Amino acid sequence: MTAPTIGRLRVNGATLHYEVRGRGPLLLLIPGGAGGAAVFDGVADDLAAAYTVATYDPRGMSRSTLDDPEAEQRVSEHADDALRLLDLLSPGEPARVFGMSSGAIVAVGLLTARPERIERVVAHEPPLVEVLPDAAEHRALPERVREVFRARGLMPAMAEFAAGLVEGGAAAVPKAATKLPPQAAARAERTMANLPYFVERIVPSFMPYAADLHRLEARVDRLVLAGGRDSHGELPYRAAAFLAERIGAEFLHFPGGHTGLTTHPDEFGEALRKAFGG
Repeated sequence: MTAPTIGRLRVNGATLHYEVRGRGPLLLLIPGGAGGAAVFDGVADDLAAAYTVATYDPRGMSRSTLDDPEAEQRVSEHADDALRLLDLLSPGEPARVFGMSSGAIVAVGLLTARPERIERVVAHEPPLVEVLPDAAEHRALPERVREVFRARGLMPAMAEFAAGLVEGGAAAVPKAATKLPPQAAARAERTMANLPYFVERIVPSFMPYAADLHRLEARVDRLVLAGGRDSHGELPYRAAAFLAERIGAEFLHFPGGHTGLTTHPDEFGEALRKAFGG
């Protein structure tokens, strides 16, 4: 793996850790969930053959620190963080942006707010539940997850969250722990450390986000929505597919499920290159 160039960027209320590889037009990769820049290690080098690939830890995650750790989080502010990275790394040209899960919500928000800075967005399973016809059935999930976290702890809260994302409400049975290589173990440790912040600050503010469908429809030529081949029926897949149908956006299937980037990195990276026309 090529060692990236590492930088720090001061933004409103936070300092972002970011990493850059390669040469060419800018491709910004926005992680989702409790992940940071390291979730893209399996695909970043290959993508860097054609692009300047920028990855980062979202504010409050891993190495991107908040001035106020208790600050409420907003999609608009996270989208502005992404914009500041575009302005830093590609000031003269629109950029390509990929977002996954909650990071895909950020990418959609960025396209809505500043379309002139975007060449193309690929949004993989953004859980934009407010676009769904049955949105009312899912509105209680974020607060329910936070309540379980406060009353019973992190693992029960994550089980509640996982069950709420799966059709029929059946959470996956946890798999036995396996010994990871040192680098992968360090990534997993950072992700686990981010989970309380994700449950308390990200889930309750991101899942209720209502995308501006009229603005997205006007920019549909710059938006590709994607879902995992193995996640049909799950809430994030349904939201992405319904949004694509609603506004007439392209919809692609990527390898694996909601976490296909982790489970199928080579195939996922190839699908991502194709989605950006490479």
